[in-house]
Amino acid sequence: MAVVVTENGQGRYQQAVTTGQHQLIADEPPSMGGGDAGPDPFAYVMAGLGACTSITLRMYAERKGLALTHISTSVSHDKIEVDGVRRDRFNRLITLEGDLSDEQRKRLLEIANKCPVHRLLSQSALIESALAR
Repeated sequence: MAVVVTENGQGRYQQAVTTGQHQLIADEPPSMGGGDAGPDPFAYVMAGLGACTSITLRMYAERKGLALTHISTSVSHDKIEVDGVRRDRFNRLITLEGDLSDEQRKRLLEIANKCPVHRLLSQSALIESALAR
């Protein structure tokens, strides 16, 4: 399934995002010249990481019969310098509720680091671009 993003004519940078049956809006904040009609692109990336993390943990907990009653994942983004190169950094704070042992909590953190979006963002993805005719 493809995600289609197209200008919607509603604002300077506002975009209509279509994925399957879902309609979303992306925009930039006023500080970047946008109208703040929807999340900015980095917020969507962070939402993808947070959602993937929580879903992956829920699937694992169900499969293993863990007493995990609630998951919340908060993601923020900043830039840091590593070996003289500016890099993006995503900070993920995972809250796990339920009667879990320290060993189970540690294992859940390991599983969180294996979610597909985490793996994608942790390595260099190939992006191939072409112009439509």
